[in-house]
Amino acid sequence: MQIGRFFRRVIRAVVPPLAFLSIAGYFGWNATQGEHGMHAYQQQLGLLEQAKQARSDAQAEQNAWKRRVNGLRENTLDTDILDERARAMLNMANRNDVVVPYDRRDPLF
Repeated sequence: MQIGRFFRRVIRAVVPPLAFLSIAGYFGWNATQGEHGMHAYQQQLGLLEQAKQARSDAQAEQNAWKRRVNGLRENTLDTDILDERARAMLNMANRNDVVVPYDRRDPLF
């Protein structure tokens, strides 16, 4: 009888704190390592920075194209851009022309 009472007392003294620590540990682990935890948050911040960089690159390219298109509009026709495009499309150059090659990835051209 004494042994049974001792085991019940030990179980009552050990099980509730152990259960509480287990639950607290579970939630603590999920707060840092889980799907919505701190590591996932840091990964999302990295993806956000990549998206912002891609957006700024796309806007720079869009602005470059807008400048070129505006130079070819009828009311503000830029003869230099028109001449450049005509020569590029026809693949022609005059004998007295100085040809300056440029990188095709250059956002200004």
